Amino acid sequence: MSSSKSKSFGSGKLSREDYKKQKDLEAARKAGTAAPEVDEEGKAINPHIPQFMAKAPWYMDTGKVGLQHQRKQTIEATAGDAATWYARGKRVGEASKKYKKGACENCGATSHKTKECVERPRKKGARWTGRDMKADEAVVEVALDYDAKRDRWNGYDAEEHRRLMDEWELVEEARRKRKASELDRSQSKQVGEEKPISSGSGNVDIEAELGSSDEDSGREDVDEERLGAKSKSTVRNLRIREDTAKYLRNLDPDSAYYDPKTRSMRENPYAGRDPQQLAYAGDNFVRYSGEAQEIIQKDVFAWEAEARGNSSAHFQANPTQTALLYKDFRDKKDSLADRKRAAILEAYGGEEHLQAPPRELRMQQEHYVEYSRAGQVIQPTGEEEAVPAVPRSRYREDVHPTNHKSVYGSWWSDGKWGYACCRQTMRNAYCTAP
Repeated sequence: MSSSKSKSFGSGKLSREDYKKQKDLEAARKAGTAAPEVDEEGKAINPHIPQFMAKAPWYMDTGKVGLQHQRKQTIEATAGDAATWYARGKRVGEASKKYKKGACENCGATSHKTKECVERPRKKGARWTGRDMKADEAVVEVALDYDAKRDRWNGYDAEEHRRLMDEWELVEEARRKRKASELDRSQSKQVGEEKPISSGSGNVDIEAELGSSDEDSGREDVDEERLGAKSKSTVRNLRIREDTAKYLRNLDPDSAYYDPKTRSMRENPYAGRDPQQLAYAGDNFVRYSGEAQEIIQKDVFAWEAEARGNSSAHFQANPTQTALLYKDFRDKKDSLADRKRAAILEAYGGEEHLQAPPRELRMQQEHYVEYSRAGQVIQPTGEEEAVPAVPRSRYREDVHPTNHKSVYGSWWSDGKWGYACCRQTMRNAYCTAP
């Protein structure tokens, strides 16, 4: 039965008789007539567990029967033990008097090779001089598991952070004392008598009046009055509360779109109104109006000049020089274009064709001129000369046939057009109006 047990979960190839015995034994265990299989811990194995669950994978197979590979694996964590951590900078024993074979050729220690030596490279190493031999470093083998090897805080000493905090507290205390002394001197100059202020760490008045180092930027008015102009102060860039936010300009959901990520509203929120008369007409109006385009052109010119080797052109660092360079560039470009145009006209001619006619001749006019078949202008005579015809379309206008005083189509009644003078709907009817 033991041989059957060892072969029930095995991976070797069985003979026909052994395979038949194994199947009979598994059927008997499932039926309950045979005792269930027991693992190395003495626990019974359920015979109804499928083989793909009972069989251990190749990387966890120990050759023993059981379901140990299905249980949670306990890993001994030794990474947090300070006693087994790397002994950085520690040396063991005393330095050797003579150089030993296989030791470091630079410092003479036997705990590392020459390529691994962290000492300053000597002109002549300890192998040849035999002087200033170093002792061996303390080499500690630390067994780390998978997670400990990839832990970024593994081996961090919290005492280093404590020492850093103590150092910053000393700096903060010295800053408070200096500020208190400066405030004391400024007040004594104003009042004329000295009023010493204690600089203890528990003084709430000084702490509230001076503030911490993070609050110095918001107390520029107090610093300028009490500490003078030498004290550093910055003005916070805050939005004026009287300004209206962009998304509150027009609450219509179909108005200009407001992008909350970039805080931009490119279109005009007041559509249909003159942008020149508005306090805010969208980001695109500001971007493409005034001197914005000229600034963009100067910035592009600075980029191109830097790409060509002129490092002095920088629109933000050298705005005046960049503007002068851009002006010279535009003048040279225009003069070069004029010379090129003059050279082409001189070589090929045709300058008379470049003279544009007056603007009045190129504008659309309503002055009516009638020509004959020979192409001559027909001069109006009589009454026509006083009131010249001004046709506005290709059709004849103000023509009243059959004694009508209005045109056909000036009257509408019951779905029919007619004349307004006599209200007749027939086009060829004679006017009967008085």
